[in-house]
Amino acid sequence: MTLTPLQQDFVLHFGEMGSRWGINRTVGQIYALLFLSEAPLNADDITSALGISRSNTSMGLKELQAWNLVRLRHRQGDRRDYFTTPDDLWEIVRTLVAERRKREIDPTLTKLRELEMRGPEGDAYAEARVAELRELIEMMTKFHDEMQRLETERLVQLMTMGRKLGAMLDRAPKLKFWGKTDQ
Repeated sequence: MTLTPLQQDFVLHFGEMGSRWGINRTVGQIYALLFLSEAPLNADDITSALGISRSNTSMGLKELQAWNLVRLRHRQGDRRDYFTTPDDLWEIVRTLVAERRKREIDPTLTKLRELEMRGPEGDAYAEARVAELRELIEMMTKFHDEMQRLETERLVQLMTMGRKLGAMLDRAPKLKFWGKTDQ
């Protein structure tokens, strides 16, 4: 399998970005290749196209499966596993956000709650900051939950309304957050 210049640039960029997003470069490249591929690819196709070892391909595919970012496909008369990405970009984004929340946000929220449950320890400022951060993260996770419930078309409408929503909020009464008036 030979990559076009467009595919090569995209795959290389995704590999570099992967390391900034907390995944290794090879995993990013595998995902980029699958994302751009019109047909599902097997591990041999991926290994050949990217010039990586078969073990790196296998490990990368397992990681992508753990993130729910690739789909396993089978072909009639072929025992090999084939992989593809969801066609719906919104499904990909929703999966990424949900998986990052599960791995990063939820454990932090659990820790903040544990810290608060310990009760006063004589550091009122630190205790207040922990409580404030927990409240903010809880608000963000509730917002995320509401956005996850929206149909894609409604979510797109909401996102494209940006400036209109800001103007509407400017006309609304000011809300209080954590005992402070939002000014």
